[in-house]
Amino acid sequence: MINTCSPAVVGRFAPSPTGPLHFGSIIAAVASYLSAKQSPHGRWLVRMDDLDQPRTVPGASDTILSHLQRLGLHHDGPVIYQSQRHERYQEILTWLTEQGWTYPCGCSRKEILASAPHQGEEGPIYPGTCLHSQPPSDRPTSCRVQTCNELIRFTDLLQGEFTQNLRQDVGDFVLQRNDGIFAYQLATVIDDHDSGVNLVVRGRDLLTSTPRQIYLLQRLGWTVPRYAHIPLAMAQDGHKISKRHQQHSPCDIYPPQQLLSIVLSFLGLSPPQALVSASVEALVAWGIDHFAFCRIPTSNRSLEEFFQLSSR
Repeated sequence: MINTCSPAVVGRFAPSPTGPLHFGSIIAAVASYLSAKQSPHGRWLVRMDDLDQPRTVPGASDTILSHLQRLGLHHDGPVIYQSQRHERYQEILTWLTEQGWTYPCGCSRKEILASAPHQGEEGPIYPGTCLHSQPPSDRPTSCRVQTCNELIRFTDLLQGEFTQNLRQDVGDFVLQRNDGIFAYQLATVIDDHDSGVNLVVRGRDLLTSTPRQIYLLQRLGWTVPRYAHIPLAMAQDGHKISKRHQQHSPCDIYPPQQLLSIVLSFLGLSPPQALVSASVEALVAWGIDHFAFCRIPTSNRSLEEFFQLSSR
């Protein structure tokens, strides 16, 4: 459980409105909500990560908010839309540039693949070509942040200690793409800081992104939140559940009580059978009382087994 002597927890859920909520997103939403609401005066915020407008599906944000309400997950304060915060992202990017932390990059993906020293955590490691020479003037440029050859270390509430050397494992990473779209890493750090988020609960697939966010927080002199990376729900094909596995959201298929019961089971809880037919509010309240990170298995788990159990 959350230490009640600590400052009030501010958690958040930040889906991308590129389609309906899939089961993995619902797990993250429920876990982040329960962990925030365990704290006296805890707050739970919702942010739409809609930076990449070409991929945003019209109406998806409203559908996501409606599904959260059906599940009894009521957010505090207004919903934040990243697409409305470009000026703030540019302000911080300009400051980082003035401090000498960033540089323009005109390299194409093909060029990076050809010159990368080796594969990193999420693809080829950028070799620093444009750090040492100006990119051609006739090319659109992205903006990269210069990394350091040092370990970033943090203790995840679920996964334990995690370390990463950004220069060796990731390389100088992009803060703004060459089409002008701000990168996820930059926007997330700024939004979490500005909203006062101090507990980030999300899927395990984002664990390796965390050192980059901590690095930016350190450069900006901002407080690093606590992190908890939830195990992933796996499909039959062995890949994590995503929108491509579910054309329709489980929220449109299953009664909210049944869906919540499945999610709570995934999170290591065993709600009483009587609660399955009770109100959504009663089930959520039970979840708040019983949720604990130590009860959640740390490894990824097959989604099919939980739906099979719920149908018995």
